[in-house]
Amino acid sequence: MKLLRSTAVIGSLTLVSRLLGLIRDILIARFLGAGVVSDAFFTAFKLPNVFRRMFAEGAFNAAFVPLYAKRIEQDGEAAADGFASEAAAALFFVVAILVIAFELTMPWALNIIGYGLAKTPNAAGITPYDLAVLYAWLTMPYLLFMSMTALFSGVLNTRNHFALAAGVPIVLNILMIGTLIAAGGLQWSQRNIGLSLSGAITVSGAVQMGLVIWGCRKAGVKFGLRRPRFTPGVRRLVILGVPGIISAGITQINLLVSHVIATTQESAASWLTYADRLYQLPLGIIGIAMGVALLPTLSRSIRAGDEAGAKTSLNRGIEISLFLTLPAAVALYVIPDFLISGIYQRGAFTAETTAQVAKALRWFALGLPAFVLLKVLTPAFFARENTRTPMIWAGVSAVINVSLGFTLFHKIGFHGLALATSVAAWVNVIGLSVLLRRSGDLTPDARLLRGLPRMMAASAIMGAGLWWVNARLPELGAKNILLDFVWLGGVALSGFILYVVAATLLRAYDPADIGKAFSRPNKAP
Repeated sequence: MKLLRSTAVIGSLTLVSRLLGLIRDILIARFLGAGVVSDAFFTAFKLPNVFRRMFAEGAFNAAFVPLYAKRIEQDGEAAADGFASEAAAALFFVVAILVIAFELTMPWALNIIGYGLAKTPNAAGITPYDLAVLYAWLTMPYLLFMSMTALFSGVLNTRNHFALAAGVPIVLNILMIGTLIAAGGLQWSQRNIGLSLSGAITVSGAVQMGLVIWGCRKAGVKFGLRRPRFTPGVRRLVILGVPGIISAGITQINLLVSHVIATTQESAASWLTYADRLYQLPLGIIGIAMGVALLPTLSRSIRAGDEAGAKTSLNRGIEISLFLTLPAAVALYVIPDFLISGIYQRGAFTAETTAQVAKALRWFALGLPAFVLLKVLTPAFFARENTRTPMIWAGVSAVINVSLGFTLFHKIGFHGLALATSVAAWVNVIGLSVLLRRSGDLTPDARLLRGLPRMMAASAIMGAGLWWVNARLPELGAKNILLDFVWLGGVALSGFILYVVAATLLRAYDPADIGKAFSRPNKAP
């Protein structure tokens, strides 16, 4: 139950971060709503995030963590830390060049993601594209800071120090919330709010990097500044990392294309962003937490020759993830309007905005289990130093997403982009699952096969209950935000209780596992 305990630590801190992120998004919705300024800000914020996921969280962790774990197992911690120093120098050099290139060419480079933004002034005298360029100049250094943060977080996670790495994203939300509260008190214009938020993003990146470096020092990691060199360790990192970059790049280009398509319809990019934020809440708490905990666990088991242990960990990862994700997906699909209106609908965020965001959220909800399963399945490849297979399937899903998204955007509207993303994710999951089954690296055990249909039945019971309750709930989005949150909390708690009771009666899980996971491990005498 070590995997569950690690996931719980990461998930708990991620929950705090995501709840603060929700407060941040509520304030952004309150002050910016869905319009030209929010479109410009979300576009500028997405640019460094896209490349961060390509170079840092995606490709880097996929290649670095297994190699770092291997060095610890075979050569000891000192050799592993030397390798980490080499990797840090190489990563810093590459990403710094990329950031400088973007800063120098931003008026043209932003077309990568913001091509659809209007390049002529609107009635208020604001040129959306130029505003996005201004914001992007401020947000782009965030990429460098967060790439280094990802490296040192990978070191901490491999050494089983999960808490700090999982907790540092809280800094971003605290700084953005503070900025938004100041904006309300000083009555800043929407343009200046976006400007201040952009600056806060980059400052938060520097603080997060500093915290994880401090955490590595406290954990006894010995590293220093080095000039970048193409050592054998870095060469192996590049060999494994390039397919990871391509894989993550395909995924992010996929998202970029969807965003570009959305920018051709005013406010559509903002509608999709708000829907994305809500389904990212369970994805971040469950999927990302599980993926972060699972990769070092699988890597250590495989390096130790414990294939049976690796298979068990993968089964439990799938089981835990689906047990928590299925009810979340059902709730987002059944009561999206209720959730969105209670969370966002006030100030510049109108009832019409709620209706539009709900359309996208329903389709994202259908793909939520797939998004989470991808976080669980891909570490099974990465831990075996196989970054090529996920790259291929990322490419397949990208082609599906772009072609289907473009078609559905013109057939049913902007929310067709969300549906296409969900369909592509399920294709990716099915492809990876089939290959893991063929290789023998995934063998669903009796416990998983017995529990999965029972989880689905319990989720359906909860969904029916929420559907019944939803028809009898008051309309939210009034001026009394506290009352709205009381209703939201009450409905969420009721759904959770109903699901737990149904899952317990159906024996969809073993309650003893929870006790084992959170009991203190016995210390060796």
